[in-house]
Amino acid sequence: MNELINNNDMIQEIKELLLSARTRVAAAVNSELISTYWNIGRIIVMHEQQNNIRADYGKQTLKELSKVLTNEFGKGFSRSNLQNMRLLYLNYEKCQSVIGKLTWTHYCELLAISDKNKRSFYEKEAINSGWSVRELKRQISTSLYERLLLSDGKTNKETVIALSQKGIEMAEPSDMIKDPYVFEFLGIPENKPILESDLEKALVTQIENFLLELGRGFMFVGTQQRITLNNTHYYVDMVFYNKILRAYVLIELKTTKLMPEAIGQLNMYLNYYASEVNDEHDAPPIGIILCTDKDSVAAEYALGGLSNNIFASRYVSYMPNKEQLIKQVEAVLNEWNNKF
Repeated sequence: MNELINNNDMIQEIKELLLSARTRVAAAVNSELISTYWNIGRIIVMHEQQNNIRADYGKQTLKELSKVLTNEFGKGFSRSNLQNMRLLYLNYEKCQSVIGKLTWTHYCELLAISDKNKRSFYEKEAINSGWSVRELKRQISTSLYERLLLSDGKTNKETVIALSQKGIEMAEPSDMIKDPYVFEFLGIPENKPILESDLEKALVTQIENFLLELGRGFMFVGTQQRITLNNTHYYVDMVFYNKILRAYVLIELKTTKLMPEAIGQLNMYLNYYASEVNDEHDAPPIGIILCTDKDSVAAEYALGGLSNNIFASRYVSYMPNKEQLIKQVEAVLNEWNNKF
């Protein structure tokens, strides 16, 4: 028995084999489940079309079908679940397009989104970023799609189509910027004053949620990273590394509105990192100032002409008003349509 306990290599190899097998079995079961649900949806829709079933009668049909299937096969066949199976078939022409990518619970969340471009964006990001269902729900509830569309002030149909077809493309630093960032996970009451040091500690405590909000490819390096120039010590609030862009990301936290001097300070930090920290494979470092508010005109003049990549974004401690964000996106798109 002692020999077996001491044989860690053998035990680890068996563990890895079992975990790998469990993952493959779970993936196979999920694929079969979604395939079956898609085909149930197909049968329901075909029945409706052949019998010219009206919407109100269709609801009653699903209710009766739910009773029969639940009695025969148990849970999983509520009327709402059957309706999602129907929507799965209606929204995805080919069964293969949904197999092996996400779980059925993911698709139930996605099918509640009526806008096809928006739904496609969240689907692509859930796949690309490996979001759990909880993470997907949070990104939808915090209006990630609308925030990205409004971040650079250049929302147009090309942006909408690109997001829906590819998700977030991390080709350049501006692709990862959001406005605003949402820190509802910190539980800070709206408009309550908070010190920058306390905000930093709270974000570190909730680092997993903060990384999710920052986006794909971020790795946490540390806080209060020291920079020494002419025997004077300076400290960068938070430093991350984005493995997709292959760049250090320096974040300065401000519990006030954006001030020009904060931009100058961060620009100095970026120059130091480019000269002293970067290696030959790293891209130029990126700076983000997170503040409570910013004047767009002042920010444009303050950030203009800098050789470094510096961005200023607002952060809020509560869920944004989704309806208001949607109206903003629609207004920008309407303005764009009128021009072109």
